[in-house]
Amino acid sequence: MSVSQIPHTFGASTTAAEIIDGVDLHGRRAVVTGASSGIGVETARALAAAGADVTLAVRNTDAGDRVAARLEEELPPKSGKLTVGRLDLADRSTVETFVADWTGPLHILVNNAGVMAPPELTRTPDGRETQFGVNHLGHFALATGLHPALAAADGARIVSVASIGHLFSPVVFDDLDYRFRPYDPWTSYGQSKTANVLFAVGAAERWADDGITANALMPGNIADTSLARHMDMQQVADFIASGELALPPQKTVQQGAATSVLLAASPTVDGITGRYFEDCAQAEPVTERAGAVAGVAPYALDRENADRLWAVSESLVRRSPTLPA
Repeated sequence: MSVSQIPHTFGASTTAAEIIDGVDLHGRRAVVTGASSGIGVETARALAAAGADVTLAVRNTDAGDRVAARLEEELPPKSGKLTVGRLDLADRSTVETFVADWTGPLHILVNNAGVMAPPELTRTPDGRETQFGVNHLGHFALATGLHPALAAADGARIVSVASIGHLFSPVVFDDLDYRFRPYDPWTSYGQSKTANVLFAVGAAERWADDGITANALMPGNIADTSLARHMDMQQVADFIASGELALPPQKTVQQGAATSVLLAASPTVDGITGRYFEDCAQAEPVTERAGAVAGVAPYALDRENADRLWAVSESLVRRSPTLPA
């Protein structure tokens, strides 16, 4: 099946509910990281509404419990079961525990959680720059740890939530953690989002024989989300005014979750892997950032970059004091 078979009615204004309409996910299990707010909640809602049993993998389990209780009241009959699991992507020990506690196959993994543009340089407990450590390395450790469960599903899908922000920077392999160059919240965010795309490219190549597909996406410009909780909003306003930041039109949270749900569950993308999507369609390549409000940079889909990042990520994860070598 090809990307051209995605219905033309799907686009920027499509909602997650419209994507999932008519899809039956009973008997399938899903994990959605960061599912206590924003598009994570709406992604979990759509998958559960179609019958999938969904684990909300969240830092704050109290918040996750509240979301699960609310969704259970709102979901239609015969929806899938909702559970809550603790997962702090900055703390590798919680990733290890989450992986160790998982039993049985996993059909859908949505790597949705993230942090965006902290104004000051911060690091995870294992010394990584926070955005790279959380947005990429935490999800890398989670996905590779869950690989046996994904392989056991016989047709699993991995969804890597990236961003148009990847246009701000490629992965700078010689200084991943800003130990030599001055910290910049936007190039740091861009590097981590490029890494999200490259992870999908790398997983698609390595795990195809296990029946696993992996794709990345840009959800859209969504105001109602906790992603920007660390951001200096004056800095954002100044950045936009300078012309350095171009943004596509705003979406609702329900529209923002649509591309994630498409890649997680729609039969129209069966067999498609290693791609980058936006507005429920495969993105077109762009050759420069200036003025771009859509598209994907070639460096984010480059297989050599993906291979290099995979090797580096494996090395960094093995070095973690909380994970076995």
